[in-house]
Amino acid sequence: MIVADRRSVLTAMGALGLIGCAPQAAPADAPTPVAPEPFDLSALEADNGGRIGFVAHDLASGRRLTARGDERFVYCSTFKMYLSAATLMRVQAGQERLDRAIPVTPADMVSHAPVTEPAVGSSLSVERLMQAVVEVSDNPGANLLLKALGGLEAMRAFHRGIGDDSTMVDRFEPEMNRLDGIKDTITPARSVANLHRLFIDPTSPLSADSKTMLLGWMFTSPTGGDRLKAGVPADWRVAHKTGTGGYGPTNDIGILYPPSGEPVIVAAYYHATGETSDSQNAAVIAQATRMALARFGRA
Repeated sequence: MIVADRRSVLTAMGALGLIGCAPQAAPADAPTPVAPEPFDLSALEADNGGRIGFVAHDLASGRRLTARGDERFVYCSTFKMYLSAATLMRVQAGQERLDRAIPVTPADMVSHAPVTEPAVGSSLSVERLMQAVVEVSDNPGANLLLKALGGLEAMRAFHRGIGDDSTMVDRFEPEMNRLDGIKDTITPARSVANLHRLFIDPTSPLSADSKTMLLGWMFTSPTGGDRLKAGVPADWRVAHKTGTGGYGPTNDIGILYPPSGEPVIVAAYYHATGETSDSQNAAVIAQATRMALARFGRA
């Protein structure tokens, strides 16, 4: 059982709306995924430059659209969602506690520390650090959680444990954002499969409480409103995690929930040329998302 007090669980559930209304795993008789369909985004690439890796899995029909789905992209801060999932699994196993205080020191500080920098000289709970890395992508918080997890090897073991035999885990923040061969890379197809394994698969290693907590942070994250969120109809809800390299990589992964019916899982990795603005890069992801939903007949 996950070690969490009642207030923590109810707070997380509240982030999703009324208690008991959190998105649930797809039923066992959901459509079986069919062979991936090529998704031609070459015109979008030609108009904007760069390389777009995009996979969308429609759980209503089982269809999957893929553009450069098996190519590698540096994942940047999208990994923080997986880091929190790995941490929650340790909490479930009794190897970690949500309320355990982790000291925050000046030596921990690296760029982008909106939550940890004000806490230097004190401590933050494991739960607060997870919330910080998922909602606002706090970099020192990610490093602190990685170390608490057992380091890079433990993060690799998490990926292998959920059936992911290809994602690379090589460096801490912020070095992991720098292009260096295949270090710290993932494929869009693998990311969609991982999201399905964690949040949709009835045999997910995450407990119901863990999924509720993690999805709550993904829903309420204020980042990336111009990426996946901008590509869905106004009445859809998006649980997601962004990642940005600062020199072109612009990513967003998540689950798109319509008002009713089954959701769509999306992994979007756009490596722009570096000559475009952040808003232009985000617009590419939003447009690819709109195109995918139209292809599914769900726009």
